[in-house]
Amino acid sequence: MTDIAIIGGGPAGLAAALYAVRGGASVRLLEELFAGGQIVKTHCVENYPGISDGPDGYALAARLEEHARAFGAEPEYDGVASLLLTDEKKEIVLSSGSSFEAKTVILCMGASPRMLGIPGEREYTGKGVSYCATCDGAFYRGRTATVIGGGDTAISDALYLSKLCRKVYVVHRRDALRASAVLANAALRTENIEFVWNSVPEAFLGEERLQAIRLKNTQTGETRDLGTDGAFVAIGVVPRTELIRGQIALAPNGSVETNERMETNVRGVFAAGDIRNTPLRQVITACADGAIAATYAIEAVRV
Repeated sequence: MTDIAIIGGGPAGLAAALYAVRGGASVRLLEELFAGGQIVKTHCVENYPGISDGPDGYALAARLEEHARAFGAEPEYDGVASLLLTDEKKEIVLSSGSSFEAKTVILCMGASPRMLGIPGEREYTGKGVSYCATCDGAFYRGRTATVIGGGDTAISDALYLSKLCRKVYVVHRRDALRASAVLANAALRTENIEFVWNSVPEAFLGEERLQAIRLKNTQTGETRDLGTDGAFVAIGVVPRTELIRGQIALAPNGSVETNERMETNVRGVFAAGDIRNTPLRQVITACADGAIAATYAIEAVRV
C-alpha cells in the first residue's frame, strides 16, 4: 500500500512530494495534465524568494518538477476519476481505470478560473474569450484586448498584453484597483492601457468570433458596447473540490477546511495550496502548505 497519495502536481503537490520522498515515504503523485497548476499562466514570477531572475510560470514549474524528480518523486500523468476518503480507508480510482489504496492522501487539486456567467461566455470561449493571457495573448499581437478584473492577476495580464497588443482595456467594477501598488502603478503608467472604471460586463457579442463586450456602468446603469478582439477574464478562482464534496468539510466559499497541520476533518487526509481555505494563494504559500502536509502525513504513516 502506498504511504502517501498526492492529488495534483502544482507547487503544493510538488513540494509535498519532495518532502515526502525525502522523509522516506512511498509516494504516488498524480497530475491529470501537466505540472505547475495555475502558475503556468503567469508570465513572470518575481516574488518567490531566492529566484530573482523572474522566470515565467512554465519555467518555475519545470524547476519545481525537476527538483522533485531528483529525489525520486515521479509524477504520474493520469486523472483521478473518484476518491473514497474515510478515517479507515483511502481509495483512489484513476481515469485509466485502475485503482489503489493509500495510508494518507494530500489534496492539491488547486483551483480553476472563475467564470462570469454572462451570455456569450461559453459560446466565445476559445473564440475571443480566454482565462489565460500568457497562453493566448500572442493571438492578439497588434490588436485590441480587454482584461476583466482589478486584482493582481488581472493587472499582471494587462501588463503582459500591453507588450503585445496595440490597445489594452481594463474593465473594473470599482474606481480603484485591488492589485498590489507595484502592479497598479506600473499599469497606470503604461500608455496603451486604458481603464474602464465602475463597469461590469453583461454580455459577450459577436458573430463567429468575439467582437465586443456589453458593459454596464455600476453608478449610472447605462450600457455601452466596447469593441475588442479578445477578452481575458481574471476575476478569481474556484477551488476544485468536486471529487471530495460530501466527504471532506468545506468552507462557505467551497475551499477545504484544515488546521495548521493541513489536516482535514478526515483522519489521514490533508489539503494544501489553492484548494485550501487560505487568505493568500501564492506559489510560496502553496509550497509551504505542501511541506507541512507532507511532514504530518509522514508522521501519520509512522504512528
